[in-house]
Amino acid sequence: MAGETQMSSLSVDQIAFDRLAYFALRSELLFDQAADVQPVAQAMPGSAVTFTIFNDIAAATGTLNEVTDVTPTALSDSQKTVTLAEYGNAVVTTAKLRGTAFLDVDAAAANVIGYNAGDSMDQVVGAVLAAGDNVAYAGGKSSRVGLAVADVLSANDIRKQVAALRKANVPTFNGSYIGFIHPDVSYDFRTATDAAAWRTPANYVDPTGIYNGEIGLFESVRFIETPRAPLFANAFNGAGAAGTGDSYATLIMGRQALAKAFSTQDGNGAMPKVVRGNVTDLLMRLMPIGWYWLGGYGRFREASLRRIESASSIGANAS
Repeated sequence: MAGETQMSSLSVDQIAFDRLAYFALRSELLFDQAADVQPVAQAMPGSAVTFTIFNDIAAATGTLNEVTDVTPTALSDSQKTVTLAEYGNAVVTTAKLRGTAFLDVDAAAANVIGYNAGDSMDQVVGAVLAAGDNVAYAGGKSSRVGLAVADVLSANDIRKQVAALRKANVPTFNGSYIGFIHPDVSYDFRTATDAAAWRTPANYVDPTGIYNGEIGLFESVRFIETPRAPLFANAFNGAGAAGTGDSYATLIMGRQALAKAFSTQDGNGAMPKVVRGNVTDLLMRLMPIGWYWLGGYGRFREASLRRIESASSIGANAS
């Protein structure tokens, strides 16, 4: 019909766009919450912060002589230094992009920059924790290359490290230690352990103060599941050499395992700051936005940090 023909020639029905911006799937930022050592009475700004630890003196279990004075014991200390370094990143939006986009590009850029700051810092912390001195290997193995795919994390591996922490007098976080575990390792570990041995956060006597990513309590360790747990790709072949098997690190720690230092000058602080860069082009079209942090992380007490390396039956490179 003539009317219908005229209607079909109109170009009013167009593809619609949702003006809400979505972003990539993101893992939670977790490691920084374990940094319980930070400057409290810093003397001055500086390129590094040094923390001092006084050593205890030996117990005096002998009796005193009535007329003889005691022999003084010399005090001793040790120091840990965290060096500050600059970190940062930036993006630039153009006038044309801002003028033609169907959604708020500046808001999206700010979101991307904010997550990039946290993502970057969490990876920096993870690398510091992954380099700790106290390491054990699942399956009774003595090295990373000695692992095999069958050497998955066991309950006894956790018990041994909890015992080591307690023997070293490492204090807990409100009665429990913290464990960071990769989802691939968690799958094997939770499958092998009796579900009745786990306590979920909802069943804690005091469920307050639950850590981000926490999945439950097992053998005095509050486990936080995260894909950021260290992974050493292509670490073993099951016969004592590098190959296609991935070694996963499960981190168990008590208080004062991790120290954090940072500048408090020029608007800096404990967390990265978002920076609006100067518009310097002649037509003022290019608008930068970024993040900046001046700080650093370091292992404070090696005795408070334990690493267990194991394989996973569902690892991408399992062989």
